[in-house]
Amino acid sequence: MLEEWRALVGGSRAGDAVGAELVARWSEPHRRYHDLDHLRAVLRAVGLIQEWAADPVAVRLAAWFHDAVYDGRPGWDEERSAQLARSRLPRCGVPARRVAEVARLVRLTAAHDTLAEGDRDGAVLCDADLAVLGGDGYADYAAKIRQEYAHVPGELFRRGRAQVLRRLLAVPRLYRTPPARELWEARAREAVSAELAELER
Repeated sequence: MLEEWRALVGGSRAGDAVGAELVARWSEPHRRYHDLDHLRAVLRAVGLIQEWAADPVAVRLAAWFHDAVYDGRPGWDEERSAQLARSRLPRCGVPARRVAEVARLVRLTAAHDTLAEGDRDGAVLCDADLAVLGGDGYADYAAKIRQEYAHVPGELFRRGRAQVLRRLLAVPRLYRTPPARELWEARAREAVSAELAELER
């Protein structure tokens, strides 16, 4: 994984230290879904649709940071992750404008439906983050999300999770980029609808 990181920031000692810190963060024992496997999956998905991005490097950097802080507190986690990006990326020699763009992209992942029309970088990152919905591992993903919220009582989790799924289905398109829609849209809607139906039984 660190080779992919070095390809983005170079092989400086400071860059290697930040990369090692990120891998350690993504490897924290309390994570079940938001772990290194998720990071790898998002980076793979970015690779499939990155021709749509205006700044693919910023998108990949944002993928590395988007859940770097994860305590299961929506909104707060993304804000802290964005602050981490603003703190660490300058040490790696990343230009200030790109650092600001990475932080902006990380914040977007808190609520994908707030993405502005024409935001190509945001679209690629958000689509890659949601690629799991249209992939082969949906049932495993849903089970791991429940494990991450094991501290939440069953009925409360069901109501909250159902609300999240309804919000996803309410938008006209889950994915903003044409290649992502072609790859994942139909299957994602089917999987999300099936999970919602199960929760509402």
